[in-house]
Amino acid sequence: MSWRSSFHCSKFRHVFGKPATKEHSYDGVPITRSVHDNHYCSANPCFIAVVTECAGGGSFLVLPIHHTGRVDPQHPRVCGHRARVLDVKWNPFDDHCIASCSEDCTVKIWDIPVCGVQQNLTKARKTLMGHSRRVALIEWHPTAENLLLSSAYDYKVLLWDVSQAGAVIRQPVRVVLMPVHHRYPSEALLLSVSFNTDGSRLAVTSKDRRVRVLDPRTGKILQVSSGKSHRANKVLYIGALKMLLSTGSSPWNHRQIVLWDPQDDLSEPLYEEDLDGSAGVLFPFYDPDTHMLYLAGKGDGNIRYYEVSAEKPYISFLTEYRSLLPQKGLGVMPKRGLDVCACEVFRFYRLITIKDLVEPLSMIVPRKQSGTFQEDLYPMTAGNQAAMTAQEWLLGINRGPVPMSLKPGTRVANPYPETQAERGLVRQLSSLRFQMGPAGGAVMGTDLDFIEQVECRSKVISHTINMVWKLKLEYYMLKMSYISEILDI
Repeated sequence: MSWRSSFHCSKFRHVFGKPATKEHSYDGVPITRSVHDNHYCSANPCFIAVVTECAGGGSFLVLPIHHTGRVDPQHPRVCGHRARVLDVKWNPFDDHCIASCSEDCTVKIWDIPVCGVQQNLTKARKTLMGHSRRVALIEWHPTAENLLLSSAYDYKVLLWDVSQAGAVIRQPVRVVLMPVHHRYPSEALLLSVSFNTDGSRLAVTSKDRRVRVLDPRTGKILQVSSGKSHRANKVLYIGALKMLLSTGSSPWNHRQIVLWDPQDDLSEPLYEEDLDGSAGVLFPFYDPDTHMLYLAGKGDGNIRYYEVSAEKPYISFLTEYRSLLPQKGLGVMPKRGLDVCACEVFRFYRLITIKDLVEPLSMIVPRKQSGTFQEDLYPMTAGNQAAMTAQEWLLGINRGPVPMSLKPGTRVANPYPETQAERGLVRQLSSLRFQMGPAGGAVMGTDLDFIEQVECRSKVISHTINMVWKLKLEYYMLKMSYISEILDI
């Protein structure tokens, strides 16, 4: 019998979490006190959005990603909802477009100016009105532009095309799930959703604590888990490995992680592990480039790291980050916004309510030559360019993400024919509005040179975010601030 070591050899076993200092965090943010099991935070290479507490309505903060330190209590907010905001998500193909859902039964699409929010933003570009009760979850399609999924407490799951004409959209392009003959099925009240890589399948967990796999175009339920030994809460597609991961609890109320094979059957899990007896919901995060899985519990101060493989034992524990400060929710920076020169492979934004603090937490792989680009840590990854239009996807076309390289200065050819997403890469001029102040509210038309520079560089921005662009963005922000001072606004 040959001897085999039980030690798992991995280049990620020394990954460590590096929290930002208070000067490089976002201090003084009044984080929402809502009890929903959402993240309440969303980030991209330009901005971070955080749902805040607000009397008499719902609002969230949008801050430039480099606007760290103490946040002004009177900082302008996005405050167009009439009730508490429950979820916010940045458009993966437009860093200046964000969606929000609320207890006021609406979903709104907002355009964020290049210079950031300079006054309270109350008018949304689009308002989606198809739900009759509070909307709890929203999720953008991973490869098709302008497609947004919403789930509400009226037991409806709707798919919207936000490019439709009109400021108010009342008819979704697809009804994924809805009540039939006044019957309110527990499988239609969703707790979490996850698209697969090309967006052709949708995994959900529901009020009955089961995992389901749906066809998002028709709403047909393809697979259902048994739910006897595992009560699922959150679900996540594991990219190229073609697996599903769910977190939840066992019949003995121990927190669990479970792996499923959606290609075969959900009656029996591939892997099941009990973690601890805590009560907080476990949020799973997966990095398809490094095959690393992160588990962060609501109310916990630690984040566990695992490595996932297609062979047994499937999941291997690496280590964990520990903190004395509990997190309410977490935002995640897309891969194109990471600092590749520092060997940063993942970045969280931890919402720490007891300190009114949003703390960036970088996951670093220690390397001797950390100042150079490490090819093995940063393979080709999903970029910020849509693979197809909403109409193409609705007609049955499936495409994977358009890849990009994280190496500075590298461009990758689009493997798909030119789409409307490319032809309309530069958004309408209205999305580049500059808010002039409480009394003005007009579009600035005197800085056309700046707008032309943004337009001609947008093609490059869609492929790579490097240090040169970050410096230019800071320069533009300072420029707009200087102009505002001159105009005495």
